[in-house]
Amino acid sequence: MGSEAVPSESRTTRYKCLACFRQYKKKEHLVEHMRVSYHSVHQPKCGVCQKQFKSFQSLREHLTGNLPKKNCLKIFSEQGCNYCLKIFKNADSLSEHKEMCQLPVPVTIEKIRMPSTESQIDFSDSINRDHTSRGLEAIAIDCEKVGGGSDGSLDLCARVCLIDEDENIIFHTYVQPQIPVTNYRYELTGITEAHLRDAMPLKEVREKVMEVLRNGESIGRLRLDGGKGRLLVGHDLRHDLDCLRMHYPDHLLRDTAKYLPLTKTNLVSFSLKSLTQKYLGYDIQSGMHDPYEDCVSVMRLYKRMQSQDHSDEGIGTAIVNHHTQSFGSGFDSWKLRELKNMTPDELYKLSRPNYRCWCLDSRQALQAESNDLWAQ
Repeated sequence: MGSEAVPSESRTTRYKCLACFRQYKKKEHLVEHMRVSYHSVHQPKCGVCQKQFKSFQSLREHLTGNLPKKNCLKIFSEQGCNYCLKIFKNADSLSEHKEMCQLPVPVTIEKIRMPSTESQIDFSDSINRDHTSRGLEAIAIDCEKVGGGSDGSLDLCARVCLIDEDENIIFHTYVQPQIPVTNYRYELTGITEAHLRDAMPLKEVREKVMEVLRNGESIGRLRLDGGKGRLLVGHDLRHDLDCLRMHYPDHLLRDTAKYLPLTKTNLVSFSLKSLTQKYLGYDIQSGMHDPYEDCVSVMRLYKRMQSQDHSDEGIGTAIVNHHTQSFGSGFDSWKLRELKNMTPDELYKLSRPNYRCWCLDSRQALQAESNDLWAQ
């Protein structure tokens, strides 16, 4: 008695994020959430309820985890693809899609007909001649390492494989380590002393790899905006580049171990083996690691992410200057009072991702081809 009734509107008003559906009692709390969440059209989205997630693994748990949303689980179990997590109209469409989505296991490098010697393949000259006029290209790399040092824990590059987007081998060789090998890690690498006895020196290998990646472009232009330089695709690329003692510009790296949509729910990296099982539908690395098999798997993962079809909304100039575009909050130039007066939809349109979506690589390639046509 004596207490004033709280207006029903103040008790029930909630401010809802249009991306992740979180609700807040105060508008400024929604604004702060939008500042730090980096929502965008590039985030993985549930095909049933349209909720957005930071990673595909978070979306997978939403659909099939221990506590899935019942309606989403029901529809996904009947019409959803376990690999790309898309929803289809009917069982026939889903069945037809799965035939293309679940990919076959790559052949091992030993089963590929070698054009020269068993230990070395070099098509680097031909790829530079054939593809210099094309748009944005990607090259996948995998390095197998043996151990050096007194305890064999120092990683030494002993084998390198490069492939193009069509899964053709561009370059493959064993590498002569610069210091004595104390552990060949044979169970994983399959490499023996005989493989490395007359192998290519590391310096020559590094020059060959850079020749393919540069694509005739100058080092200065690579660092500035990429120019004609090729994208380098791999898993935990810094590890491979370190063992090659090589540097390549960050804006030209596509690392499946670091790409946020491919991380775990806590944003920690999956292994390449796990990513291949989850998103491509086959097993790798069940015994000795095959560098060609790893290259193909990482390229397929990259192309699957690159082919994501996202709305143009919110992309802005990222397509035009993708190498130097900064990604992050679009709220910095606005005052809190102005943001509080915006609708949830307007706040969402201001939001920007904190990573570069690989779908932009495809758009950039199309734009490059269009520019070439106009130039002619």
